[in-house]
Amino acid sequence: MPEQPVSGDASNDAVLEQLDEAECLRLISPGGVGRIAYTGSYDLTVLPVNYLLQDGAILLRTEAEGLTTADLRTGDQVSDYRVAFEVDEFDRQTQVGWSVLIQGPAHHLDDDSERAAAEAAGLQAWPGGARDHFIRITPLRVTGRRIRRPGS
Repeated sequence: MPEQPVSGDASNDAVLEQLDEAECLRLISPGGVGRIAYTGSYDLTVLPVNYLLQDGAILLRTEAEGLTTADLRTGDQVSDYRVAFEVDEFDRQTQVGWSVLIQGPAHHLDDDSERAAAEAAGLQAWPGGARDHFIRITPLRVTGRRIRRPGS
């Protein structure tokens, strides 16, 4: 992918690199914490969530009666809510890092077989309390970029 110098301080030799889909998925494959973004009851909403990458999709675990679950319901059984999901890593010391953005539908795993497969994935809820509802984001668009130093 094309590289370009990061603008700003002339002494900054950082390079901005566009990442392909395969590299983006490799970077987020360990799972961890990301941010889900959507238009909810209180307008634009961005929340940190823990996730797993399962069969090329993002798996989230949340409260069955929580605000996120309610906000991401369309009211139509065959329609899914469109969301953005972002994961990044940045080292303040070296000022290098990467960011991956996934856009696609958020599907509630309401079917017993879907829930069983999600449960078997082993995703643990980040906060305490009952978190027995799963949401799967199927990527329609995967983009990413990395800031790196030449030679690294």
